[in-house]
Amino acid sequence: MPRTGTTAVLALLPDAEPLLRPAAAVDASAVRPGVPAHATLLFPWLPSHEVDEPALRRLRAALPVGPVPIRLAAVERTDGFVGVPVPELDLVANAVRSAFPAQVPYGGRFGPRPPVHVTVALEATPGAAADIARRTAATLPITTEVDALQVVALTRTGWRRLAELSLCRRPGLRHLRPPRRLPNDPAPSGPYA
Repeated sequence: MPRTGTTAVLALLPDAEPLLRPAAAVDASAVRPGVPAHATLLFPWLPSHEVDEPALRRLRAALPVGPVPIRLAAVERTDGFVGVPVPELDLVANAVRSAFPAQVPYGGRFGPRPPVHVTVALEATPGAAADIARRTAATLPITTEVDALQVVALTRTGWRRLAELSLCRRPGLRHLRPPRRLPNDPAPSGPYA
């Protein structure tokens, strides 16, 4: 279980939310409550007290310019895990990981460059995982795009957005459109609101 102050770099995928609903209907405990559909590019990232403007600029420099088209089309299942690969984000994740080589993805549990995926279910029973995988496959394919990445931090009340980095503009960290909100986000404030 991650500690308070842990951060992650994510791509929120609102168009993938339909993947989580059938999974929750089969086994609600296998879906993380309050966590929207997303693909993790780097977890853990920096401790939250180290996420400052220079760190965000370094992260931003590693990102591509322009939206990344995505096609969610396959289901993976291993024991109680069900996921949907997002191969279009593997190069982005590798660039982020290369910019922060001291931050080992998932503490090294899945190797130095684990493939990017949307987690649909974790720790489901084998029967529930098989049912979730079947229901997930029925909702695919989903075509969407990623036009921003989120930096989130774990607080005592859940995950909270620290910054949103637009892929649509190169200069600066600020953006013109309102950021996507996570359930535990406070009212927007600060230089990245």
